[in-house]
Amino acid sequence: MLLAIALWGPSLEQPGHYHAFADRRELFGIPNIVDVLSNLAFAGFGVLGLWRIWRIPRCMPSIAQLRLARLFLFGLVATALFSSWYHLQPDDAGLAIDRFGMTIAFAGLLGLAAGTRISDRAGQWIALAVLACGASSIWTWSATGNVLPWATLQFGGMALILGLGCLPARSNALPVSWVAVIVLYASAKVLETADVQVYHLTGQWISGHTLKHVVASFAALPVLAAMAGSSQP
Repeated sequence: MLLAIALWGPSLEQPGHYHAFADRRELFGIPNIVDVLSNLAFAGFGVLGLWRIWRIPRCMPSIAQLRLARLFLFGLVATALFSSWYHLQPDDAGLAIDRFGMTIAFAGLLGLAAGTRISDRAGQWIALAVLACGASSIWTWSATGNVLPWATLQFGGMALILGLGCLPARSNALPVSWVAVIVLYASAKVLETADVQVYHLTGQWISGHTLKHVVASFAALPVLAAMAGSSQP
């Protein structure tokens, strides 16, 4: 159904002011420094999770879920690097790179959700499908200006996680709180939409987009918490 919407739904243009973020402060010669540095939260959680898997591999209940968790955590690190690059000089080319990093993280997260609720095989196929559809949606937007496939991947993917989270967990599955993941990600999207309003409400101290980076990175916490719980004897 999501694929049908992406392929045959009405064309959706990205807002012309998309790159006009509220906080444009420069420091030490680094433009948009707060939006750039706030991506360190993604890198921190990604590196922490990868280190934990490397040190305590038994925290993962199966090889397939281990690979999907690694993909998600690697995607967080890639998101930090690509998003930082984009925010140094926001434009369409940089945004395409930024979205590739997000696609990797989405693939790992959606795959892990399917793996914990349906089967390891389903999780791996979902991850591959998201990687392929993500790359295709970015290419479509770059070539035609139609952002609908990307929006479908983002919001449809979150709806899919919510639906999977309502299913009973498999035995010996990583006990991730998928409801917490959805709440955190939804909060991040609200902050992104209210970028300028948050910036003014905080006395131009911090913008909604900056907070979006931080809150979205917190979506890694339910995965890290589940890994910590699974590693207990």
